[in-house]
Amino acid sequence: MPTNRKFEITDARRGAAINVRVVTQAEKTEMAGIQEDGALKVRLTAESAGDPAANKELLEFLAARFGVELAHLDIVVGANGREKLVSVEGLSSAQLEELINNPRT
Repeated sequence: MPTNRKFEITDARRGAAINVRVVTQAEKTEMAGIQEDGALKVRLTAESAGDPAANKELLEFLAARFGVELAHLDIVVGANGREKLVSVEGLSSAQLEELINNPRT
């Protein structure tokens, strides 16, 4: 994914998509804020960002965070790298932004 791509949560026919920057080998899996370019930074305990286990950990974390079924999430671009585009079916960009800024408890 080009690093000069402007970040934004975009609406699609069935949901929204968001840029995610993954940092691996963290002590715990957590959301670590929005980067200067607007990408959502997520820390994972996985060893490598391109590893299938890291992708699974990311999607499971986001599903729980956004309150959606795992089947409603997909890594559209960047499955082998740390910069990923994740689609979230069933949520609008406004809903996704709200959940990022105000997580469900």
